[in-house]
This record gives sequence, structure tokens and C-alpha cells, in this order.
Amino acid sequence: MDHNKERTSMKKLEAQAVRLIDLADYQEGSVVSRTIIKKKTGTVTFFAFDEGQGLSEHTAPFDALVHLLDGEAEIVISGKPLYLKKGEMVIMPANQPHALRAVKKFKMILIMIRS
Repeated sequence: MDHNKERTSMKKLEAQAVRLIDLADYQEGSVVSRTIIKKKTGTVTFFAFDEGQGLSEHTAPFDALVHLLDGEAEIVISGKPLYLKKGEMVIMPANQPHALRAVKKFKMILIMIRS
């Protein structure tokens, strides 16, 4: 998505009540993402993972908070598997390898703090 489209999309969410869980629907065999806030100091991104979908192991130079809005996910941090359900959260520490997989389809908010 180009920067102007992304900014227009974020503007539509400002100064109004929005149900996070309704930001995007599940798509069969896919991972859907929608940027909510994108600043130099951090980002807030919504994700919807279909069952069995995931993100392969990677690292990030910043701490990140994952909050599940729906469903069930396996999140592996530095080789340790964690199973999260709707309403639960985990902090993924900076520079530690992590991966996510949908045990059941799930929606989440990812908050990454860069400073």
C-alpha cells in the first residue's frame, strides 16, 4: 500500500469508536494485515490469520506486544512455545527469535514500540 493510501485509511479511524475485531475479515489460506498507526516511535497493526497460517521465525530490534482479539495462536519465543487464546497477550522481547502460527484462526493487535 502506498503511503498516501495508508494515511487516508488511518485517518478514517481517527476520533471515532471502532471495534478492533471488525477491522478485517478472515481470508481463506491467508494472513490479512491493516496498519492502524505508523510513526517513527512505533506501530500498531491489526492481523487476521486463517487456521494454519503464520509468520516464520524472525527477530525485531524492538519490543512488541501481541494481544489476541479472537481465536487461538501458538507463539514461539526463543524456542519456548506459548499458547494464547482470545483476550490474552504476550510481550515479545527485542532481538529474540519469534514465530506465530494459527492453531485456530485468530485476530490480533501487534504494538511495536521503537523508543
